[in-house]
Amino acid sequence: MAVATARDVHILPDAKTIAARAGQLFVEAANSAAGQRGVFTVALAGGSTPKTLYGLLAAEPLRSQLPWDKLNFFFGDERHVPPDHQDSNFRMATEALLAKAPLKPEQVHRIQAENPDTEQAAKQYEQVLRSEFRLSSPNQRPRFDLVLLGMGNEGHTLSLFPGTKALHDNGRLVMHNWVGKLYTDRITMTAPVVNNAALVLFMITGADKAPALKAVLEGPYEPEQLPSQLIAPENGKLLFLVDPTAGSMLENAIRD
Repeated sequence: MAVATARDVHILPDAKTIAARAGQLFVEAANSAAGQRGVFTVALAGGSTPKTLYGLLAAEPLRSQLPWDKLNFFFGDERHVPPDHQDSNFRMATEALLAKAPLKPEQVHRIQAENPDTEQAAKQYEQVLRSEFRLSSPNQRPRFDLVLLGMGNEGHTLSLFPGTKALHDNGRLVMHNWVGKLYTDRITMTAPVVNNAALVLFMITGADKAPALKAVLEGPYEPEQLPSQLIAPENGKLLFLVDPTAGSMLENAIRD
């Protein structure tokens, strides 16, 4: 059975509108967390729609609305490439946002994905999370204020691909995950980390995503096939922002 969670699905006109709505939510969440606790923690995603969002955050009017000195950036997953590689999520986020923002180096926590040993890289990033979130016991999980996610056309999210070992976290916060169909290793946060977040935001565009999104949201619970079904915050909110083509098969969605 799927875990019951507070979930809203909004169909917005296009990717640009999705990025704009996400920008508003980012600013609201950042200011709320900074005001309450003096820090805002966010896990960034790769992909074209997040890239548009990052560009909006780095520019006015949103730029001046953010408490930059209170922001702490992390990454939900990373490809097994150096940080300057064209496929690197870190490089994309840096070029679109991080290098343009008034941030200190210690506010950005990247995955050391250039390490030839991806298991070691995963363990290192798990230690980063344990240290930054001051986790004192092995069974504690970080509580992110915001986790940004995308979804692949087969239902994967982060680097949690169908049928891969990282779907079974065994208590880990970060795992390396061999993805046979891509013949590559990935490093990814696990679903329980995301499920401890205050707000989880999916941004999904494109007609090729429609069948998987329909299955994830309205089909039977089969996370081995559809890893995005693993995402179900236990004490937080789950929000899907999708474009009309990705949401074309949905019966239960708010059309904004």
